[in-house]
Amino acid sequence: MDKWIALAKGPLFAVCFLFMVMGLGRHLALQLDCLFRRKGRRLKEVQWRSILQDSLGWVLPVRHIIQTSSLFSGASYLMHFGLILVPLFLADHIVLWERFLGVGLPSLGRMAADILTLLTIACLLVLLFIRTFVAEHRAISRTSDYLLLIALLLPFVSGFLAAHPVLNPLRYQVMFLVHILSAELLFILVPTTKLAHIVLYFFDRISQVHWQLRPGAGDKVAEAIYGKGARV
Repeated sequence: MDKWIALAKGPLFAVCFLFMVMGLGRHLALQLDCLFRRKGRRLKEVQWRSILQDSLGWVLPVRHIIQTSSLFSGASYLMHFGLILVPLFLADHIVLWERFLGVGLPSLGRMAADILTLLTIACLLVLLFIRTFVAEHRAISRTSDYLLLIALLLPFVSGFLAAHPVLNPLRYQVMFLVHILSAELLFILVPTTKLAHIVLYFFDRISQVHWQLRPGAGDKVAEAIYGKGARV
């Protein structure tokens, strides 16, 4: 078991992490190419102030959450805090960043990390429940949506159980290996699935530049999904 853990923490971690970085780099390069080589439109004609306001509005999207499915949108929003903060700033993870990137980051306290981990798990379970049992969401959910939620759950649940032996039903080494392998699975999934939006967030929101949707198109899509009166 120790050999498997050493392999997962060493070469396999490096390969999966490099795959994620290169994959996201490719996405970013394609997005920038699409943005700055848009034909028939000069960048100085773009309403940058409106785009910035809209993008910042999604940082604290209270208005968007109220206008759509509040529970689903709120759980999705809160989930992102844990997905970003725990992997980056958990004390146990910082050792890995220092080893592979030579970067030292401030660490979360154990209690803060536990709270964020449990919050993320709760939000993922809420999203999984809604996609499974709420007709409107089930109708637009694909198998990949359920599998991604399960893939996101695995490293958080296994990491929490590994850090709390009293709750852990398995041997520490087994749970720790599950935690590492499930995290490395996410490294592969991030650039190859919709999880890439974690990095491409602002490109997702600046529709005036990237998607060039017709005025009001977003509201029509929202009405088609959530019913008359829904707005984005």
